Amino acid sequence: MSTNQPEQMLFFESRIFRSWYGAMMLLWVVLFALFNSVSFLLDHWHYPAIMVLGAFVAGLTPEGGGAVAFPVLSVFFDIKREMARDFSLMIQSIGMTSASIWILSRKGRRLADYAPVLWFVPISFMGFVLGMLLLQAIPVYIIQALFLSLILTFALAYISSKHRGNRPVLAVSNTGDKMLLGGVLVAGGMCASLFGTGADIVLYTALVTRFRMDEKVATHMSIMVMAAISILGYAYRYFWDGDITDYQIRTWLCAYPVVLFMAPFGSYILQKLNVEWMLRGIVALNIFQMAYFNLKSPTWDKFLWSTGSSIILFAMFWLSLAHITKQKSER
Repeated sequence: MSTNQPEQMLFFESRIFRSWYGAMMLLWVVLFALFNSVSFLLDHWHYPAIMVLGAFVAGLTPEGGGAVAFPVLSVFFDIKREMARDFSLMIQSIGMTSASIWILSRKGRRLADYAPVLWFVPISFMGFVLGMLLLQAIPVYIIQALFLSLILTFALAYISSKHRGNRPVLAVSNTGDKMLLGGVLVAGGMCASLFGTGADIVLYTALVTRFRMDEKVATHMSIMVMAAISILGYAYRYFWDGDITDYQIRTWLCAYPVVLFMAPFGSYILQKLNVEWMLRGIVALNIFQMAYFNLKSPTWDKFLWSTGSSIILFAMFWLSLAHITKQKSER
């Protein structure tokens, strides 16, 4: 490739990604013409607007696009928790898959490094199914409090800890590590059954701490797992539960082209920039979301659940992410 080629063209350097992107845009045009309308899009403009940021976050960080979509829809717009979760799964099935294909089709990428994803996915999906069967009766305000605590405390611990690993591949050396990773994957799948996202966050934390993986590789693997769980979760909700409505499909089609581009673009930016400024912006957004949740129709139950779970989760994330710093300093 010529060195004087415009930098923006590097985003589309892969023939595989260009083919994927063109085919999926063509599919969107067909689906939009069959099932949607411009008037519906204009009336529901907030769905693609939300996902401009959500999909960018999905490609740039270990948090999925649902980390923006779920709280905004569920807390700000008072959309039913189940519909906010389903939208997160549906939109990530396009955006995070697009990001995954961009990552895997990059020149010089060693596909063998991502082979563990092949067994990560079925274990995590088992957790998703368990969550769908066992956890859905939890009160909505508790689920909202847990999710906001999860994304806020993870972002705070992530940005403030010198946790960066350096291993380019996953090395699972013993049965204990395999059991730990299996438990993390099941827990992540159960999170996704509640929020539509979260499997990527818990997997990333395990990869960079216990297994000391390079943060960009760990981010890529977490994106791929969440993409697969989003597809499988969407399929589970559509074919098994039969609860996906025409309205949900139409809102999905509104945001589809946005996430198709923005999620892989976030991964592209991750390759080029120091992303600390973006992470600080995510922390600020998460703090605002938590404050809004507690100030909107405030109750002691909401406050206690959000505060208590934040303290516990921050301690867990901080200790986990700080562990790798201690290991590196002792070398």
